[in-house]
Amino acid sequence: MHQTIEDSAMNFPAIGLRAPQILLPHDNVDLAKWAVIACDQYTSQPSYWQQVAERVGESPSTLKLTFPEVYLEQPGKVERIRAINKTMRDYLDQGVLRPLPEGFVLVDRRTSQVPSRKGLMVALDLEQYDYRPGSGSLIRATEGTILDRLPPRIQVREQACLELPHIMVLIDDPGQTVIEPLFKEQLPVLYDFELMAGGGYLRGWQVGEQRLLRQVADALAALAEPKAFAARYQVENQSPLLYAMGDGNHSFATAKAIWEQLKTAASDPAEIMDHPARWALVELVNLHDPGLEFEAIHRVLFGIEATQLLVRMEAYYQQFGCGFVWQELDSVEAVMAEVDQAVREGVHRLPLIAGGRCGVAEIGRPTSNLAVGTLQAFLDQLAAQEDIRIDYIHGADVVTELGSRAGNAGFYLPALSKFELFRTIILDGALPRKTFSMGEADEKRFYLECRKIK
Repeated sequence: MHQTIEDSAMNFPAIGLRAPQILLPHDNVDLAKWAVIACDQYTSQPSYWQQVAERVGESPSTLKLTFPEVYLEQPGKVERIRAINKTMRDYLDQGVLRPLPEGFVLVDRRTSQVPSRKGLMVALDLEQYDYRPGSGSLIRATEGTILDRLPPRIQVREQACLELPHIMVLIDDPGQTVIEPLFKEQLPVLYDFELMAGGGYLRGWQVGEQRLLRQVADALAALAEPKAFAARYQVENQSPLLYAMGDGNHSFATAKAIWEQLKTAASDPAEIMDHPARWALVELVNLHDPGLEFEAIHRVLFGIEATQLLVRMEAYYQQFGCGFVWQELDSVEAVMAEVDQAVREGVHRLPLIAGGRCGVAEIGRPTSNLAVGTLQAFLDQLAAQEDIRIDYIHGADVVTELGSRAGNAGFYLPALSKFELFRTIILDGALPRKTFSMGEADEKRFYLECRKIK
């Protein structure tokens, strides 16, 4: 692999990497209004998005280029998507966006939780990605891909001339050989500004020298070298995993779906392989970056009372031979104290708040290795049978607020150790969906960089 990693100075096909041409807002655009947090955040908090809209006003903004999922169930979806696609074209025609020379963008993000989280904007080859269970592709999903979640995202992207990523992809680089050495270079500054709504501070630098592009590619190729890979993870006969999806799994899967559609419709199968939609713009983040923390993703249910929920849980788990015990507790604080005790020998403990009740549901002899898997299997069946809605929440305080309301219920889940991720994916495949989050909600990636895909 190492000796054949490039076809050109900008393209490194053996490791699924390309140095893209990135578009940034023109110098006269207010970046504090341009950059908006990932569309899949604050989905049960419309007030957040109302405040963002008020802050942006008539200014150019990625708010007008993306579809916040808080609005997905509201009328006017088709009109909103048309407006998004038109605004993309308008921004290109009006010179709102300016192209950089092909290359990478080095980023450093300060958040409310950490002083620094480093990343590198690159393009990854969708030909090297397969989200299906059992995949051995170079780029892999870390959680189950829910095909039902793709259609609305496809509707946005299929007519779009631009992509704006909130996708963050992980590399397992304990020696810090890929991203970190770039911070020792003297690089041109691209942006340096405060993000809105408590999002922290963001800086970016241009990485365009061929020497540095090659340096990054060589370091990535070394991580994927088969013998080194087998030794690192103590596995045999396993295809190397170089890139693991961190945030934006379904957005990356959407890009893959669009790419597959283009290939199917192409009159010239060879010519289509150079189409810009073959690649997706992402931010690479090193699993070993001290600024990267894994946070739990909790669950909140809307439209079910506590007694009904407990009856449904007991019936569900007992049909699979699992034990079910409900332990009532007298305060939210007592429930919160149980969150890190989710797994005990032979038992999964699921801390729960439902309206005025709180406690822990103990599931004996669980069939899943992870507590989140034990819970998610039940929630999937419940949602299929009952008229309820499930939301995935970052932050225990939001779970407490929402779960305390009548007719709602909130489950608190523990965080996954980030150092277990790659080996788990290699050995067990994708995790149950929404198993972990890369930081809290306000630490999610803000839209900033763009790339043409048409």
